[in-house]
Amino acid sequence: MAAHCRSVSDEEKTMIRAIMNGCHGVMGHVITDIISKDDAIEIVAGVDMNTETYAGYPVFKSLAECPEADVIIDFSTAKAVDGLLDYCEEKKVPVVLCTTGLSEEQLNHVKEASKVDAVLRSANMSIGINLLMKTLKEVAPVLAAAGFDIEILEKHHNRKIDAPSGTAIALADAINESLDNTYHYKYDRSSERVARDPKEIGIQAMRGGTIVGEHDIMFAGRDEVITFTHTAYSREIFAKGAVEAAKFLAGKPAGLYDMSDVIG
Repeated sequence: MAAHCRSVSDEEKTMIRAIMNGCHGVMGHVITDIISKDDAIEIVAGVDMNTETYAGYPVFKSLAECPEADVIIDFSTAKAVDGLLDYCEEKKVPVVLCTTGLSEEQLNHVKEASKVDAVLRSANMSIGINLLMKTLKEVAPVLAAAGFDIEILEKHHNRKIDAPSGTAIALADAINESLDNTYHYKYDRSSERVARDPKEIGIQAMRGGTIVGEHDIMFAGRDEVITFTHTAYSREIFAKGAVEAAKFLAGKPAGLYDMSDVIG
C-alpha cells in the first residue's frame, strides 16, 4: 500500500511513524539505533536495494511498497533524490532530506517540492552546529562593530577531499548574513603580502588522522580573543539531529524548513 501523510498534532499520543530511506547505509543503521531508544518515533519500514529485514522492520526496494508513514528520513544517494521528491510531492509525506551532493537542478526540485509538501534540508544536521550558527548571528554584529577580526579554522580526517568544509562555509555565511553580506571570504594568504582586510572572514582548513570534524570561530580584537568551538566525536550527532528534525516535521504544512526551525 502506498504511503501518505497523516497529520500529527501535539495532543496525539500515538508514535510518529517513519520510513528510513537508505536504511542499510552507515547513517541508516545509526538512526535506527537512536530511534529504537526513542518513545516518540518508530521506523515502520526501510528502503534500500538490500531488502534484508533490519532491526525488526521490513525493507523494500521502493517507497511505493512501504506502509503508511508520517515522515521520511533520507540518507540515500543524490541519484535517488529526484524519485524521492516525486513520491513526496504526490503522497504529501514530509521528508527530512539529509543526502548531500545535490545538483542545482535537484536543489530547484527541492524548492518546487516544498510548495506542496513539508521538506527539511540543512547544510548540517547537527543540533550543536545549528545552535552555534544562531549564536554567531547574534554576537557577530556586536564584535564586528567593535573592530574584531573574524577567522574560521576547520579540521577533518585525512580522507576528506574537499576544503573548506561545507560546515565552515555555512558558519561563514551565517556570520556574513548578520553583517548584511558586507564581508568577503579569504581562503589563502600565501600568494600575497598585504595587510589583512578588516572586511574579510578568513577560512582555513587542516587535514589529519581520524578527526570527525572540528570548527573554531575566532573573533580577535585588541588585547582579547573570543573563540567558539564545536567538536564532533562521531557521525551520530548528524543522525540525532535528523531524528529530532523528523519529529518536528511530522504533520507540518508544506514549506521549506531547516534545522534553525527545529531548534527554534
